[in-house]
Amino acid sequence: MSEPDQRLFFLLQRAAHQLRTVADRRCAAAAGITTAQLGALFAVRERPGLTQRELAATLGLREPGVTALVGRLVAAGLVSKAPHPREHRAFVLELTEDGAAALGAARPEIERFNAEMRELLGEDGFLRTAAALDRLARWQP
Repeated sequence: MSEPDQRLFFLLQRAAHQLRTVADRRCAAAAGITTAQLGALFAVRERPGLTQRELAATLGLREPGVTALVGRLVAAGLVSKAPHPREHRAFVLELTEDGAAALGAARPEIERFNAEMRELLGEDGFLRTAAALDRLARWQP
């Protein structure tokens, strides 16, 4: 048996691509949304009235990318966008009923995905991996 590949960054990239591809296909079939849109919908649901800048920070994305993402969500009727009451150039975001419905439609796929990851990694491995990925996502060398 050969040794596992030690190129951690490469393995993380490959794993992220594989997981995103599977999750995007399932979310699209179940709720008509991508995982990027799903993440944005969760963030807006958790913090109603957040700005696009705050959404970008929450998702770890650049503002131009979030502007396009929000545009697609607004066009799909999943999020509403209104002028910020105090910042004349900012907009606040709210989840619409259709956005809440999309989150509800995606929930079974999220649960299925997590169950498959628990089976693949074992419960302890799942929890340890989730904790490690959270630390990596917050890492600032």
